[in-house]
Amino acid sequence: HSMDVTGAMLQLNTPDGKMEAYEARPKDSGSYPGIVVLMEAFGLNDHIKKVTERIAQEGYVGIAPDLYHRESERVVLYSDLQKAVGIMNRLQDVKVMDDVGAAIARLKSQSNVKSGSIGVTGFCMGGRFTYLSAAHHNKDVKAAVVFYGGGIPMGKPSPLSRTGEIACPIYLFFGGKDPLIPMDHVDQIKTKLTDEKKNFTMEVYPEATHGFFCDERPSYHEASAKDAWARTKAFFAQHLK
Repeated sequence: HSMDVTGAMLQLNTPDGKMEAYEARPKDSGSYPGIVVLMEAFGLNDHIKKVTERIAQEGYVGIAPDLYHRESERVVLYSDLQKAVGIMNRLQDVKVMDDVGAAIARLKSQSNVKSGSIGVTGFCMGGRFTYLSAAHHNKDVKAAVVFYGGGIPMGKPSPLSRTGEIACPIYLFFGGKDPLIPMDHVDQIKTKLTDEKKNFTMEVYPEATHGFFCDERPSYHEASAKDAWARTKAFFAQHLK
């Protein structure tokens, strides 16, 4: 029974000026938890908007900030990976955490959002930023779901090095055939979360590759995507509702 939702673009204030974001919410009045959706390296495209709507249909206010708002070109085709990587590599973790903070503040300012029940999820680049958000925004983030977050052990400081700051349960999905995320990285994440005694669940789908959740990419793996979505819904319901 998915809910009827309404979606709209809006503008949020950040230290670097206005940032567009896509917000989707159930149409009926009521108080809902909020979820920040962090985009892939390809930008705030139709797919990410659809994911935000799917989350809203489950009874959340979802918001997807445009992390490329400082760039002149902000959406890149899935076929143009090199260009997407080029833009992604210009992002600065500190500034992206400002952007996530603006999205969280937007959720908390809404009268129909339960400000103590905010989650974050993200895909590919957004998966790495989800992990970082769980640490950086640990007073607000109550649950985090990471879809094939690449480069979690990378950066100065790396999101991995901030694992100790994570205060919420975290669920992580990886593909066993992902050429962009070495199994060594997955193992490092698992070891660090275990050593720091964090509440985490990790699922590696043996047949899935990078981007397995996106049905607009050749990498889409239906069985893994459906399973991960069911787990995501149950996890957010458990920790945010």
